[in-house]
Amino acid sequence: MKLHRLRLVNFRQHADTEIVFGDGITGIIGPNGSGKTSLLEAIAWAIYGNPAARGDKDSIRNLRAKARAPVRVELEFGLGSHAYRVDRGLNNAELYQDGVVVANSLKEVTGRLQRVLGMTHAEFFNTYFTGQKELAVLADASRPERAAFLSRVLRHEQLTLAQERIRERRNALGHEVDGLETGLPPQAELEKERKTAESRLAEARKAATAATAERTKTQQALAEEEPRWQQWVERRERTLSLHGDLRVAEQGVVVARQEFQRLDKELAEALAAREELRKLEGEVAPISKLKAELAELERLHREDAARREEQAKLTELTRNLNVLDRRMAELGEAEAALERASKEAQALARRLEAADKVAGEQQAAWVREKEYANTRRAELLKQHEEVKDQRDKIERLGPEGQCPTCLRPLGAEHRAVLDVLNNQLEVIVTDGTYFKQRIEQLATTPVAVTEAEAARDALREEVRQASEREVTLREQTRERARLRKEYAGLAKRTEEIERRVAARDTGYNAEHHNAVRTELARLEPVALQAAALSARADRAEALVGEAEIAEKGLSAREEHVRQLADAVKAEGFSEPKFQAARERHDRAAHALRAAELAVAETRGELVAAESAVREIERRVTERAARERTIAERKIEQRLHNELDRAFSDLRAELNAAMRPEISALASGFLSDLTDARYDEVDLDEDYRVVVLDEGVPKPVISGGEEDIANLVLRLAISQMIAERAGQPLSLLVLDEIFGSLDESRRQHVLALLRRLGDRFPQVILITHIEQVRDGLDRIIRVAYDATTGTSVVRDDTATLGPPDASVAA
Repeated sequence: MKLHRLRLVNFRQHADTEIVFGDGITGIIGPNGSGKTSLLEAIAWAIYGNPAARGDKDSIRNLRAKARAPVRVELEFGLGSHAYRVDRGLNNAELYQDGVVVANSLKEVTGRLQRVLGMTHAEFFNTYFTGQKELAVLADASRPERAAFLSRVLRHEQLTLAQERIRERRNALGHEVDGLETGLPPQAELEKERKTAESRLAEARKAATAATAERTKTQQALAEEEPRWQQWVERRERTLSLHGDLRVAEQGVVVARQEFQRLDKELAEALAAREELRKLEGEVAPISKLKAELAELERLHREDAARREEQAKLTELTRNLNVLDRRMAELGEAEAALERASKEAQALARRLEAADKVAGEQQAAWVREKEYANTRRAELLKQHEEVKDQRDKIERLGPEGQCPTCLRPLGAEHRAVLDVLNNQLEVIVTDGTYFKQRIEQLATTPVAVTEAEAARDALREEVRQASEREVTLREQTRERARLRKEYAGLAKRTEEIERRVAARDTGYNAEHHNAVRTELARLEPVALQAAALSARADRAEALVGEAEIAEKGLSAREEHVRQLADAVKAEGFSEPKFQAARERHDRAAHALRAAELAVAETRGELVAAESAVREIERRVTERAARERTIAERKIEQRLHNELDRAFSDLRAELNAAMRPEISALASGFLSDLTDARYDEVDLDEDYRVVVLDEGVPKPVISGGEEDIANLVLRLAISQMIAERAGQPLSLLVLDEIFGSLDESRRQHVLALLRRLGDRFPQVILITHIEQVRDGLDRIIRVAYDATTGTSVVRDDTATLGPPDASVAA
C-alpha cells in the first residue's frame, strides 16, 4: 500500500487541508496540538469509517464550521496494480477503483476496502502504524502482557474464542446428560406397571363380552313387545281422533240450528221493511235532485275560494317584485367596484410580501449574529480553559520538566512554548471580550428590525381592510346575480297564477247554496230510514234460498254425528288395557337401556385399559430412546473434551512457533540495519528481545542498539501481519516515536529507516522535534492558527539543505 494524496475538509481542526505524499521519508512536523495526529486519524477514518475515529461522529466536525457545513476526507492510494480513491463524509461515501465507482454507501465502502486490504481496523493499525511511545512496545510489559499482545495482533485469540465455545458446548452436554439420567424411570417399576395393565385389559375384555350378550337378550325381548305396543298406540290415537271429530260435529249441529233460526227471523223482518218502504216513496223522491244540485254548488264554492287565494298571492308577488327592483338598482355598481378593490388588494399583497421578506431577513440576520456570537464565545471559553491548563502545567513543570506529550525535557524550548501559549491566551481573551460586547449589543432588538416589523404590520392592516372591502363587494355581486334569478322566478310564477285565475269558473250563489243544504238536512232522517228499509227489503229473496240451504245442512250434520258415535263403539278401546300394555313395553325398554349402559361402561374400561398398555409401551420405548440419547451425548462430550485438549496444544504450538518466526524476520531487518554486524535476534520464553553476537546472547547493549532491537521487532510484527493478510509491507507510519531520545539517537533511527528504503519505499514520520528535519526527504509543516482556530499545513521541502552526511551514511 502506498499513499498518494490526502484532503481534509472541516475534519477536526483542519478546515481545508491537502497533502501530496511521495516516496522516501516524509516528515510531518509541528508543535503539540497542531493537528498532526488528526492526519493519521483521517486516513484510518476514510478507510474504516467511524470505528477509527476518536470520540463520536458529532465530534469530527470542525468546531468553527457552520452547523450544516460538509465534513469530507479524500484519500488516494495505490495497492498492487490498482489505484484507489475513497471520498467519505459523515453520511455518505464513495470508492473509486481505477477511476470507476465500485461502492457508494458507508457500509459498502468500508466492507469493500476491508476485503481489498485483507485487514481489520486493528490489524491495519498494528501493521502500518506505530503510535506515540510504541517503539518499545514489548520492552516494559510483563511476560503475560507480551504474550497476549503478540497473540492479539496475530489473531491467535480466535483460537481462544473457539475453545471457549467448545467448553460451553461440553458443559451444556454435561448438564443435558445429567438431566436425561435424572428423568430416567427404573426398569423394574416399568415391568410391574406393564403386568398390572395387561391384567386389567383381560378383565375389561371379559366384562365387555358379558355386557354385549345381555344387551342382545334385552333387544330381542323389546323387539317382541314393540308390535303389540304399537297396535295399542294406534288404536288409542284413532279413538281420540274420532272423539275429537264427534265433538266438532256436535258443535256444528248447534251452530247450524242457530243459523237456521237467524235466517228465519231476518226473512220476517225483510218482508215488514218492504211494506214500510212503499209508504215513504213520496217523501224520498226529491232527494236525488237536491244532492246533484248541492254537488255543483260545492264545486263552484271551491273555485271561488281558490280564486280569492290566488288573488292574494298575486298581490304578495307584486310587492316582492317591487322590493327586488329597488335592491338590484342599489347593487348596480358592485361589479365595477369589485374589480377596482381586487386590483388594490393584489397590489397591497405584493407590497406586504416584500415587507414581510425584509422583516424576516432583518430578524434572521439578528438571530444569526446572536447565535454566532454565543457559539464563538462558548468555544473561546473552552479553548481558553484548555490552553490555560496546558500553560499552567508546563509553567509548573519548569524547563527540567517533561513534555506532557513526548515525555522529553523542554530545556531551552520551555520559554518559547510558554510564549506561544501566552500569545494564544491573549488572542483568545481579545476575541472573547469582543464577542461578549457583541452579545450585549445584540441583546436589544435592532432599530432596523423594529422599523421593518412596524412597516410590515401597517401594510398587513391595510391588506386586511382591502380584503374585507373585496369580500363585501364580492358578496354584493353574488347577491345581485341571485336577485336577478329570483326576480325571473317570481315573474314567471305571477304569469302562471294570472292564467289560473282567468280559467276559474264563476257564478257561485252563497244564499242558494245554504238553502239547498238546509233542505237536504231536513230530509236526511227520512233518507236514512228509507235506505235502511231498502237494505232489509232487498234481502228477502236471498234469505228464502239461504234458509232452505241451512235446513238441509242441519239435517246432514245430525246424520254425521250418529255415524261418528257408531265408529267410536266399533274401536273397542279400553284405558286399563292400554296402561297394562304400556307397563310391559316400559319394562322391556328400561332393561335394554340398562344393558346398553353396562356395555358403554365396560367399553370405556376396555379403552382405558388399552390406553394404559399403550402408555406403558410408550414409556418403555421412550426409556430406550433416552438411553441411546445419553450414550450419544456422552460420546459427543468425550469428543469435546478431546477438542479442548487439542486447542490447548495447538495454541501452545502456535505460541512456540511464533517466537522463531518473529525472530527470523527481525534478524533479517537487524542484518540490513547493522550492515551484518548483528545478524541474529531472538525472543526468549518471556518474549524479551535478545541480540546475538555470533550466536552468543549479548547481555549489555547500548541505547542505540536497544533502539535498533525495538525497531526491528516492531517491523517484524508488522511484516507478519501483512504477510498473513496477503499484502506487501511498503508503507510505514511512525507517530512521535522518538520519545526521550537524544539528538544522536534520533539521527541513528533516521539512518536505520533510510537503510530500509528498499523494504519500505514510503515512510511517514510525525514529530514535533525540529532537529530531525535534515534527515528527511520531504517536510510537511503543520501549525495551529489561533485567530482562525484551524490547522495550517504547508510543504517546506524546498527549505531543506543538502543531506547530512551522517544521516545519509
